[in-house]
Amino acid sequence: METTNKLKDINEVLEFLYQEFPQCFKQKDGIKPLKVGIFKDIAERIEGSEKVSKTQVRQALRKYTSNWRYLEAVTKSEFRIDLDGNQGEKVEQEHIDHAQKALEESRAKMAKRKKQQRPRQDSDSKSFKKKPAHASKTGDKNAPAANKSAKAAPAKRSGKIEPLPATEVKVNNKVKVKLGQALVNAVITEVNKDDVHVELVTGMQVKTKADSLYIV
Repeated sequence: METTNKLKDINEVLEFLYQEFPQCFKQKDGIKPLKVGIFKDIAERIEGSEKVSKTQVRQALRKYTSNWRYLEAVTKSEFRIDLDGNQGEKVEQEHIDHAQKALEESRAKMAKRKKQQRPRQDSDSKSFKKKPAHASKTGDKNAPAANKSAKAAPAKRSGKIEPLPATEVKVNNKVKVKLGQALVNAVITEVNKDDVHVELVTGMQVKTKADSLYIV
């Protein structure tokens, strides 16, 4: 019977956050970086709520903090805010850099998607006109160089990367979490058996495993 009242769509959960915490969550204008650890604050405020679960809030936070407007806010704002809109800690340069990188990668993926969705005839006609004149001289020569530089980038890794000891997998501990090929600074927000929930520097909530965590 309890589940009948719960919201099911993530957009509805976001709408719930907009209404419940209007000084903190904004749809378009006035978006500010969220306080680090804000999930815990939300969990305390909605304790016993029949509308949303902690899992849904975590998913909604992930969507909210990966939005372009939010990432732009992280790069432009000086301070973070709490649930009541009060000014909190300063946004660190490291967080700004990470948000900028996430923004650029997200936009690049979107551009790539749009390019792939273009009609084949359009792309074929352009490649047919340009390839004979330049492909052998410039395109082919530049391609290997680009590939080499792209492959060389992941090799730049500094010093030793040590796995986080099991004894240090604790709430509020600062760690590095492996996302793809990158290591991102984060804070552990919840430990649930084998699953560890962390909050990235951008505010995004991520569920991972203990063996993906490393010493800062």
